[in-house]
Amino acid sequence: MKQNNLPEMRSLCFFNYKPIARIILTLLVITTIAGSAFAQGVVQPAAAGFDVVRSNIKHGKIDTISYASKTVDTVRRALIYTPPGYSKKKKYPVLYLLHGIGGDEKEWLNGGHPQDILDNLYADGKIVPMIVVLPNGRAMKNDRATGNIMAADKIAAFANFEKDLLTDLIPYVEKNFSTLTDREHRAVAGLSMGGGQSLNFGLGNLDKFAWVGAFSAAPNTKQPEQLVPDPEKAKKMLKLLFISCGASDNLIYNSKRTHDYLASKGVPHIYFIEPGVHDFKVWKNGLYMFSQLIFKPVDTSAFSKYTVAASN
Repeated sequence: MKQNNLPEMRSLCFFNYKPIARIILTLLVITTIAGSAFAQGVVQPAAAGFDVVRSNIKHGKIDTISYASKTVDTVRRALIYTPPGYSKKKKYPVLYLLHGIGGDEKEWLNGGHPQDILDNLYADGKIVPMIVVLPNGRAMKNDRATGNIMAADKIAAFANFEKDLLTDLIPYVEKNFSTLTDREHRAVAGLSMGGGQSLNFGLGNLDKFAWVGAFSAAPNTKQPEQLVPDPEKAKKMLKLLFISCGASDNLIYNSKRTHDYLASKGVPHIYFIEPGVHDFKVWKNGLYMFSQLIFKPVDTSAFSKYTVAASN
């Protein structure tokens, strides 16, 4: 090759590779945007209208399911929400959403209208498509919230639900619906008694749940040292632990003692305390925020940015 051809060749090489470089850069930008589209950030509390039915959007579907429970030796009922556009050709993560001591599988539906909250979030592109299961967390043959709801056998039935959930309900859902079946795509959350169950069952079964949420956890919540006996294991296995409560809730001590212990052990979690009491205003907001955080890349540096309102 003649020396005087080198400038021409350099120019030719630059000309050929410049478009390729642009293509690579464009692909990297697109990949970055796609990867962060559902990434976690600091989720703001719900604004007015978050739970109002919008007629001009697509809606999910709520059905009743019946499953054979070997734990209780009977057929039990649960509700299940499938997201807008649900298809058996796609696999979905699953959130198990638990009720309080005075409710049943319909408590969230009647008091919280989770389908409306989720439908609106889907329409706004804020959550990952997921299946939501609303079970009856009182695992006994007569599981209705009647009579003395504080009776010893009914309280025991809430603890017994752990076995029913793990060995009966989850296998039924995964067999009959198009679900992802690994722990990274399974979440549990609940209100009050169900919040305590979520902490007990979720943190007690990190091989089954990577995402745990507790809204106004009740006194059935185990002591922190029992919930997280191995903080290092929790750090490695938990994707997200979300604890919320109303600042004026008389049961806030359950949430605070858990938070204080986790903080002392350096276990990353969100502790969100908002103005409010022990009611659906707080619990609906808990679902609104938690559902936007799960099944996405986790940014633990954002956890400390969540507000803690002063209690009365």
